[in-house]
Amino acid sequence: MDRSEVSMLTAVLSAAEDAPPVDAVEAVTRELGAALHARTVSFLIADLSGRALVRLAYVPLGDAGPDDRSARRSGDEVATVVPFDGGPPEQALRGQTPQVLAGDGEWTVWAPVTERGEAIGLLELTLPEEPDPRALDEIARTAHLLAFVVIANRRHTDLFEWGQRTTPFNLSAEIQRRLLPAAFTCEAGAFTLSGWLEPAASIGGDTFDYSLARDLLHFSVTDAMGHGVASALTATLGVGSLRNSRRRGQSLTEQALAANAALTEYAGTANTFITAILGRIDLTTGACEMVNAGHLLPLLVRDGATEPLGLPRNFPIGMLPDSTFHGGTVTLRPGDRLVVVTDGMRERRAAALDLDAELRRAAGLHPREATRALADAVLRVAGPVLDDDATLLIIDWYGGHGQPRHSTSGADEARASPPLAD
Repeated sequence: MDRSEVSMLTAVLSAAEDAPPVDAVEAVTRELGAALHARTVSFLIADLSGRALVRLAYVPLGDAGPDDRSARRSGDEVATVVPFDGGPPEQALRGQTPQVLAGDGEWTVWAPVTERGEAIGLLELTLPEEPDPRALDEIARTAHLLAFVVIANRRHTDLFEWGQRTTPFNLSAEIQRRLLPAAFTCEAGAFTLSGWLEPAASIGGDTFDYSLARDLLHFSVTDAMGHGVASALTATLGVGSLRNSRRRGQSLTEQALAANAALTEYAGTANTFITAILGRIDLTTGACEMVNAGHLLPLLVRDGATEPLGLPRNFPIGMLPDSTFHGGTVTLRPGDRLVVVTDGMRERRAAALDLDAELRRAAGLHPREATRALADAVLRVAGPVLDDDATLLIIDWYGGHGQPRHSTSGADEARASPPLAD
């Protein structure tokens, strides 16, 4: 890192710390734009729908004028929705590489704002001159830095969450949102993981979760009985119990037993239960242990073929107070893809979806795009409004735990999805 880069890093961090959390991204983008001699600089955050970007900060520099795009507003806050259309912004996120478009006397650059494969959004700049490869590398690095600014500041304000919500949440959706992990995607040396939840009109109580330990990857997919606030509260009790016992170092069967006891003791109504797949992967060996509590069987995609994994079946969590739970194990091989879905992907109108065929079509996609492609597929056959939440968790296994991943500005480009066809 040369002296100019150190100077810019210092200026960016100072701007982030000196500004209030709601102004931090605008302050940082202003510093970045000035350092890169941009005419304008914007931050576009990924919409929660996964099908658009939202321009949350627009900073004109020099002679550039104000942003006159149509926008939605809340008090002093302004956000402009930019739907995906296959153009450079979507290509930049999909391929995790900067995109450049020449205009009338200026060049626009879109660079992914990404951390560990989680596509937070884009840094958009308009420049008076065409950027050379060195300039593009610098822009990519600064976009990566912006990712950490967003992650740090969104803990203190609702601004980023508001910007991402182009559709208002009801109470049950708000509860369900809090049960999901902060990042839907995680890239590590041995694996890439991504989850997605496509909500029903009346929230169905689905969740997914994961946590990475030193040599273990923990994951779960759960589906609480019913819909609405009652289902969300049941999910809260179940997920809270599973996280608590996981953090206490308990085994999968012990986690299931603890959640079963919590639901039967505190749920307060009969027939309140959760179906679940609880899993953990030994990152040193690829051995994947799972407990199936009344859930759809996980799918293993190996060498182009998809097969359900024959796990022992157990009652759903919370159905019977004296339930016992038994697990099974499969050893993953490099190149395997593990897929866990809820019944919103397989039942009612979604039963018309040929999931095996869709998994084959998504075989070359990064899990981040594969989950979206599968969610789009179920919406085509069962939408536009789903009867039940449709939730997916995809884990690609590479092996080689302990070896560093080869990342550039927050993502491993070798794992990125191919460009969209023209």
